[in-house]
Amino acid sequence: MSLKINEDTCIGCGVCQSLCPDVFEVGADMKAHIKDGADESASCVDDAMNSCPTGSISKD
Repeated sequence: MSLKINEDTCIGCGVCQSLCPDVFEVGADMKAHIKDGADESASCVDDAMNSCPTGSISKD
């Protein structure tokens, strides 16, 4: 499984970062990113995915 962020639709609102700060961060480009070495199976990932207002977070 691989966690992905669609940078074309991400608005950098920071909801994912606030719900799951060990996995997500908003970069200088004002887009969400997955932190290096993040535990993509963390329990908060699903909350972040479901709370993203643009649906930009997905799992393969």
